[in-house]
Amino acid sequence: MASSFCECVGVELPVVLAPMGGAVGAKLAAAVSNAGGLGVLPLWGGDVENLRKVVRQTKSLTAKPFAVNLNMDFPQEKLLDACLDEGVPIISFFWRDPTPLIRKAKDAGAIVLHSVGDAEAARKAVDSGVDAIVAQGWEAGGHVRGTVATLPLVPAVVDAVGDVPVIAAGGIADGRGLAAVLALGASAAWIGTRFLASEEVEIHPDYQQRVLDASENDTTHHNDLFNVGWPDAPHRVLRNSTVDLWETEGRPPSGDRPGEGEVIARSPSRGEILRYQSYTPGPDAEGNIEALSMWAGQGLSMVRKVQPAAEIINEIVNDAKSILNRVTV
Repeated sequence: MASSFCECVGVELPVVLAPMGGAVGAKLAAAVSNAGGLGVLPLWGGDVENLRKVVRQTKSLTAKPFAVNLNMDFPQEKLLDACLDEGVPIISFFWRDPTPLIRKAKDAGAIVLHSVGDAEAARKAVDSGVDAIVAQGWEAGGHVRGTVATLPLVPAVVDAVGDVPVIAAGGIADGRGLAAVLALGASAAWIGTRFLASEEVEIHPDYQQRVLDASENDTTHHNDLFNVGWPDAPHRVLRNSTVDLWETEGRPPSGDRPGEGEVIARSPSRGEILRYQSYTPGPDAEGNIEALSMWAGQGLSMVRKVQPAAEIINEIVNDAKSILNRVTV
């Protein structure tokens, strides 16, 4: 099931693992790449030595292409230099304009992806030299760049960028979603929430169970709620007691929110975790896990069991093939 995106990055299947910070490690990224998709590591939040360590772990687990995602809301030049030094073949940029770093990545031989939320941003990214565009719809979980739903966004971006491959993101969790975005002109699907129910994901078991139990109505989108550590970054999370507490008090701004500064959990790897902190509940967290930021997209109703990542990919791709083969004009 090859596509122009598959040809661009050297993978077999049009499935890309969303780089969910704190949830995706070497095992999950490598598992997705080994299954024929593209694993993407979220390594923008650590230091250079940690990046090198995780990249090397991933290389030890797969000989297939994988990517590293860098978040332009934070200084990334040293991390990019480390990626290029380690021979990472694909660099994915997220959030702000990556133009200052695109040329450096391409001069080193890397393939460059960039996530956008509208057609104008996609045009600018292509003009800056990116090789493929991620069109992120409003349904996506975690931090969300745009305000347009995936269904109208994808064709708008496809029409704006010509022959440049477009990866659709937001609300895609099964073969029906993959088939739909391919029909809209996308070359691949960028999938996150479905992989929260993979065997290789690195999240707290309570978080994973919430994902399995939730419906499409159980997420909520905010411009600046779980913002400690990453302010001014719109995001989608599972509704929980922190959201309810804040809404009950009339949605006060940062600094006036109930429980602000309260330590609600602890982690050996991360230390104290505050209410309203931008933090993915990891396996080693202890405390009020339910009140933490549990990132999730609106495709939750399609996530009902824990599976190996390879099985998830095979199921999505085979179902999409079956659907597309049934379609007649």
